[in-house]
Amino acid sequence: MTFEEQAQKIASLEKENQELRERIGELERSLGLNSKNSSKPPSSDGLKKEKRSKSLRKKSGKKSGGQKGHQGYTLEAKIEPDKIINHQTPSSCHRCGWDMTKEEVGEVIKRQVFEIPEPKIEVTEHQVGVKECPHCQAKIQGKFPETVTAPVQYGARIKTIAGYLQQQHFIPEARVAEIFQDLWGCRLSKATVGNISKILAEKISPVIEEIKIQTQEAASKHLDETGLRIEGKTSWLHVVATKTMTWYRVSRTRKDLEPLSQIKGIVSHDHYKPYYQLPQVQHSLCNAHHWRELKALIEIEGESWAKAMEKFLLLANKYRHRYQSAMIPQALRERLLKIYHVIVQRGLEYHQSLPPLERKNNRGKIKRRKGHNLLRRLSNYDEDVLRFLHQSNAPFTQLPTLRYFEQ
Repeated sequence: MTFEEQAQKIASLEKENQELRERIGELERSLGLNSKNSSKPPSSDGLKKEKRSKSLRKKSGKKSGGQKGHQGYTLEAKIEPDKIINHQTPSSCHRCGWDMTKEEVGEVIKRQVFEIPEPKIEVTEHQVGVKECPHCQAKIQGKFPETVTAPVQYGARIKTIAGYLQQQHFIPEARVAEIFQDLWGCRLSKATVGNISKILAEKISPVIEEIKIQTQEAASKHLDETGLRIEGKTSWLHVVATKTMTWYRVSRTRKDLEPLSQIKGIVSHDHYKPYYQLPQVQHSLCNAHHWRELKALIEIEGESWAKAMEKFLLLANKYRHRYQSAMIPQALRERLLKIYHVIVQRGLEYHQSLPPLERKNNRGKIKRRKGHNLLRRLSNYDEDVLRFLHQSNAPFTQLPTLRYFEQ
């Protein structure tokens, strides 16, 4: 083998070796990702048990159990019970046999049992009389209540409970029907449960419209979307939420942002790019998403800058909570910004020193590593990442994970 052939062979093996290392790295990362260090849902974790130290929730320093000022829910006796059962006192003394029938009761010991009445369906029949006028033969009858419209129908409580079980507790129609059959012997069909939900949707439509208006006009809100199947086709559930209300809407496409064209204020999200097309908003990127990405880079790739950024975000969030609605002092903010940019720059220099990833084909952009992509986002969108330091109504993270970071 000539020197040139050896050089070509070595170059070919080095290229193959690099490709294999990159492939192994991708597989190791895929195996190492879970709901704690990525956006994967908890259901994808399977039966694997993660250590508590992997949780986003940090130790608060408080003792376990109910905290001071927490309202308890101890079962307490009622002053006026609904039903009283008197149990007979023995007629003779158990010690000497003395006749106790004429002796008065000196003390009453009470014990109360809280119980649900026996479940049963109560059928109420409404009747109206019909009379015939002897003068003109017209038939005159009384009026049924406005809610009684059919010869046989379900009452308001049955409809309310069916709607509550399905909409509040997400119980499927067939299982709601089964619950009614098991508990009350009431044969509800799946179609009936479905129709009850449709009626409920019509009745609350004015409330939904009001929630839509208030959430879009709120000073701060979060946006999110998730896929779901409707009639066998992929659709998208979009939400606009504040701390007190959430507006849900369903769309066939993920990029359907036309209903948000009038939204104002600060929007917190996970850097879904189409949100940047909204014209009248300021953006606040969710740092819980950043934190999960950083945890993966720490645990899987072992990138030191990621650990520094994780500590920085926790520190910055503590300062935000320390000053609450007041502005963080200018000098402190400038110091935090300087630290942030030093960490980002250190990370970028690290990735720029690494050999570039092999292009899988001769077309398209050269692929970047996960950490490099995150660093570019933290650098290019630094104002949106750190908006919580500059504006008191800008959140550190989106609402669903906010409780993990509130100090």
